[in-house]
Amino acid sequence: MEYVSEKLKTLPPYLFSQIQKKKKQLENEGMDIIDLGIGAPDLPTPKFIIDCLVREVQKPENHRYSPYAGSEDFRQAVAHFYQKQYGVMLDPDREVLPLIGSKEGIAHFISAVINPGEKVLVPNPGYPVYRSAVHLAGGKIENLNLLAEENYEPEFARLSEEGVREVKLMLLNYPSNPTAATANEKTFMKAITFAEQNQIPIAHDAAYGLTTFEGYQAPSILQISEAKEYAVEFGSLSKSFNMTGWRIGYVVGNQDLIKALSTYKSNVDTSQFLPIQIAAATALNSDLSVVSNHNAIYQKRRNKLLEALRLIGIHASKPLGTFFIWSPVPRGYSSMAFADRLLTELGVIVTPGIAFGPAGEGYFRVSLSVPNERLDEAVARIKQLQMGGG
Repeated sequence: MEYVSEKLKTLPPYLFSQIQKKKKQLENEGMDIIDLGIGAPDLPTPKFIIDCLVREVQKPENHRYSPYAGSEDFRQAVAHFYQKQYGVMLDPDREVLPLIGSKEGIAHFISAVINPGEKVLVPNPGYPVYRSAVHLAGGKIENLNLLAEENYEPEFARLSEEGVREVKLMLLNYPSNPTAATANEKTFMKAITFAEQNQIPIAHDAAYGLTTFEGYQAPSILQISEAKEYAVEFGSLSKSFNMTGWRIGYVVGNQDLIKALSTYKSNVDTSQFLPIQIAAATALNSDLSVVSNHNAIYQKRRNKLLEALRLIGIHASKPLGTFFIWSPVPRGYSSMAFADRLLTELGVIVTPGIAFGPAGEGYFRVSLSVPNERLDEAVARIKQLQMGGG
């Protein structure tokens, strides 16, 4: 008897799980593996956040169900953060919704706003969850191809009129995973203009919005006039405050889109554990100095790894955001072939670009979220790589 739905049976294989399977096999054979493939911060969660969690856990009233709309403290903290960081005013009751991580929120949002058979404009290359979430919602992918020569900014003029006519939702992501591309307000202005012309709502994934370098400050799409008419923005505390396992994020912006997601979520979950929401509020209400300290560490790691790649003839762009490096593979290699060589010969995991969509072929992604000593060892191994043909 078949117990698996057609949606799951036809879901493309998750390449990251395949890489982890090979990692386990090589470790069992005695190889020391350095994983530069997964974007999970190695730096500790700041102590003041943990201390807040411990205090709140001691309170019996915090062990009840969270309100479906989440903690009022957290919603107000998100609104205060947006006012302080971006100059954007938000109604914490109607324009802010807590999430069990932005990944969960994005996946549920897609199911909440599209019908089966409808198209979603998806960044290519882009975060793999976008594609899988559209698939699970019964939707169809319309690729928003992003090119290196255009700094991975969307060029809406390249889209066909027919394709655009069938699109019901557009996804954007800056600073970008995997390309580490950054955006400015002009980028978002073009997106909002396109959304208005075609009546297409926008979901902007800003999970890496605070992970930036060299004075660059990532803008919010909500800073653009009229953005609230068409856009929501997803945020996460995972990367900026090293809280990946806490599973806490938020969505802000258009109240009708947020209401749709809230209705969906109220039928499948009951928001996040209250002490986590209160601790997250403490994080957002802080002076963000811990975020700056973390970014300084990532910047040093970035420079070190870029130099190692340069020494073997690989010239990657210097990113101003995220803790990723997006690099072309050496001539003669596919992204899978190069990633496999690094793993089998050097014990270093990188993510092949093809994992992020067809336009990711020819590139690989490196994560800087490993301890310094392990990154130093990876750098030493990479410098020994003798590049030849594929």
